[in-house]
Amino acid sequence: MSCTLYRFRVTKENDGSTLRTFLRRTCGITARSMTLLKNIGGIYRGDALIKARDIVSVGDVITLRLPEEENEITPIEGELSVLYEDKYLLIVNKPAAMPVHPTKSHQRDTLANIVSYYQQSRGERYVFRALNRLDKDTSGCVVIAKDRLTYALVRDSIRKSYAAVCEGSIHSSGTVNQPIGLANNSKMKRSVRPDGCPAITHYRPVLSGNGHTLLEMRLETGRTHQIRCHMSWLGHPLAGDDLYGGSRELISRQALHCQTVTLQHPIDKNEIKVTTDIPVEFMQITKEG
Repeated sequence: MSCTLYRFRVTKENDGSTLRTFLRRTCGITARSMTLLKNIGGIYRGDALIKARDIVSVGDVITLRLPEEENEITPIEGELSVLYEDKYLLIVNKPAAMPVHPTKSHQRDTLANIVSYYQQSRGERYVFRALNRLDKDTSGCVVIAKDRLTYALVRDSIRKSYAAVCEGSIHSSGTVNQPIGLANNSKMKRSVRPDGCPAITHYRPVLSGNGHTLLEMRLETGRTHQIRCHMSWLGHPLAGDDLYGGSRELISRQALHCQTVTLQHPIDKNEIKVTTDIPVEFMQITKEG
């Protein structure tokens, strides 16, 4: 069976450490991930299994082996805008009007379907694991882990910034720090409510015109519909977001785009930063005249 391999070389600074200490401090492998590796693949020094309590020496090459997984999502050919890719990660630019995952009403027109076809065409096979999820009508960066260890190593390092167009004029930066929960009598809509989950949204105006403001937005938390809910509560719903009070006169979907993602690479720990262009229609909304 084919495997995904992670290799780490023990340096002088780690000489004499236990494997557990080396993997946790130097490689960022959590105790949970170590247990996962033990159960599904294995941790090796050379060709021999090594235990967490064993001592490692300078020059040792520690290999983590993850068996290849079966992808069960139907592959469908479609256009895929790849922003970054290596053997561990795939970052793509999702268009609006495309769900990320299959649902009862969307079985063959999702990002997962297109990624499944893409990986198959390249001779790869991995389960679709999106590290960030966007609403169907939100466009922008989606980060996909090609194996479950990458998912575990990367998920807490992801930071995102969004481009959004709201109704009305905003002239100064600000922060909304209001808890969010499911709105009464709704299975989808969120509202600001005292018994909700903590949610913090930062916003900065970039351009104003035509009764709208283009914003750069950054989240400290990742609640469902957080930006849409917070901006509506602030009195500035997103253009096109009729669920939260926005008008569809100028755009037929909520004007929200995940513009930038930054994350720490699972192996070399270097920062990866990927940025996309602001959608043209966002600029048109704020254009005077």
